[in-house]
Amino acid sequence: MARTVSVIGDRWTLLILRDCFLRVRRFEAFERRLGITRHVLADRLKKLVEAGVLRRVAYQRRPVRYEYRLTEKGLDLNAVLLALVRWGDLHKGDERGRPTLYQHQDCGHLFDPVMTCSACGGAVTARNVRILEGPGAAKAANDS
Repeated sequence: MARTVSVIGDRWTLLILRDCFLRVRRFEAFERRLGITRHVLADRLKKLVEAGVLRRVAYQRRPVRYEYRLTEKGLDLNAVLLALVRWGDLHKGDERGRPTLYQHQDCGHLFDPVMTCSACGGAVTARNVRILEGPGAAKAANDS
């Protein structure tokens, strides 16, 4: 958990990632949508690039300008963001309903982001999960 939070654990970074999944890619678009200062935005984007979550891709040569695209590592954060969205929909929503709906492109249905077991497909909740030490546990404790 600590390793993940070190990469995505602040408000602005999560909002930048949300916008990346909404296909926002350019610095000015992030700045406009988020109302974030240029300095903070530049810092967060740099950290996400250094962490391998985003990559910079030149889209203009004179002057050189870049857009930010999710890497495979960044795309793997989709489940994390969907879990946060689900929590907000359940506990912070109002009578107007959800601000965003999600459609599964494979079947066309709207869906609720939920966790399922990769082995049996059953629902995964806080009440039916047991936490066990894995082979990397001793090393992770020493890395702290």
